[in-house]
Amino acid sequence: MLALGVLSAGLVACGSGDESTEAGSGDAGDKQITVYSGRNEQLIKPLLEKFTQQTGITVNARYANTAQLAAQLVEEGDRSPADVFLAQDAGALGTVSKQEMFTTLPAATTDKVPTTYRAGNGHWVGVSARARVLVYHADQVTEAELPKSVFDLTDPAWKGKVGLAPTNASFQAFVTAITVQHGEARAKEFLAGMKANDPQIRDGNGKILEDVLAGTIPVGLVNHYYLGEIAKEQGTTIDGLKAKLHYFPGGDTGGLVNVAGVGVLKRAADNPNAQAFVDYLLGSEAQTYFAEQTFEYPVVEGVTGPAGVPTLADLQVPQIDLNDLDKLDSTVALIKESGLVP
Repeated sequence: MLALGVLSAGLVACGSGDESTEAGSGDAGDKQITVYSGRNEQLIKPLLEKFTQQTGITVNARYANTAQLAAQLVEEGDRSPADVFLAQDAGALGTVSKQEMFTTLPAATTDKVPTTYRAGNGHWVGVSARARVLVYHADQVTEAELPKSVFDLTDPAWKGKVGLAPTNASFQAFVTAITVQHGEARAKEFLAGMKANDPQIRDGNGKILEDVLAGTIPVGLVNHYYLGEIAKEQGTTIDGLKAKLHYFPGGDTGGLVNVAGVGVLKRAADNPNAQAFVDYLLGSEAQTYFAEQTFEYPVVEGVTGPAGVPTLADLQVPQIDLNDLDKLDSTVALIKESGLVP
C-alpha cells in the first residue's frame, strides 16, 4: 500500500489537491470532525462550508489525492486523526475497508443508495457517480462510426485519433476494471494495442475535451461530467456543443460507473458529528449540488440528475464490484510497462 502511495503521487491527477487545513480533534464531545478529502478542494469546499453553516460542526479538511490519502490512512492505522475519509473513487475506499479501518454505517444510511454503489459490508457508501464515456466531435465522427466497445479503439481505424490521459485516476480505475472483469492479460493487451495505435496523450480529461472541442483530436476517453462543466463555462447547454458523449452499451468495461464515496473511521464510530456529515452528503441539498454544480450523478432516489445526459438508471453498467478497484498499484505498473507514460 505504501508503494501505491509512492507510485500514485506522480500519476494520479483527478481529485487531487494540495494539503490544506491541518487535522484536529474529532471527539464526540466536539462540534468538529477531521475529514481526509481526496476530492478537489475547489469542488468540495463550498459544500463543506454549507454543512458547517447548517450544523455548526467545523470540518478540519486535509486535501490530497485519493490514493495518497488511502496510503496515509493505512500507514497511520489506529494513530490516524481522521474521522472520515471522503474519496474520489471506490478503489481507495475498498483499500481502507480491507484493512478493517472503517466502522459499519447504519443500514438507514446505506439503504439510501443502490447496492451497486455502496460496500456490501456497509463500510462505505457512494455519494456521487460518474460514467466513463467516449467524447467525440460531431463533425468528425458520425454516430454510425462510434465503437460498440472500448476495446475497438485498438483497431487501426482509430490510429492517432484517440485522446488518453493515462496518469489520470479515472483512467487508472478503468484499466483496473478491465483486469477485474477480463483478467490482467486482457488489460495488458488493451494497453499495448492503444500504445501501438499512437494515442494522443494528454495530462487530464479536461485537456482531452478541450482538444476534441477544438477539432484537434476526433475522440477521447473521459468522464461524462466534463462536458457539463464546459457548457456552463461557455454559457450554453450540452446540446449546444459540437462535442458529444458516447456511452458504451451492453455492460462494456468502457462504460464503467465509478463513485466518489465516504467512510467513517472506527475511531469515530460513536461520533454523531461524523454520522451527521455522511447523512448530509446523502441529503437533497448535497445531492442536488453534485448534479447541478459538478454535473455528477446523484445516487439517492428522487434527486434530479444532471441535464443533457441519460439517467443513471438508464446506463448499461458493467457488472463489477467497485470494492475490487483497489488494485491501483498493479494497474499503475501495467500502464508504465505499456509505455503510455514514461
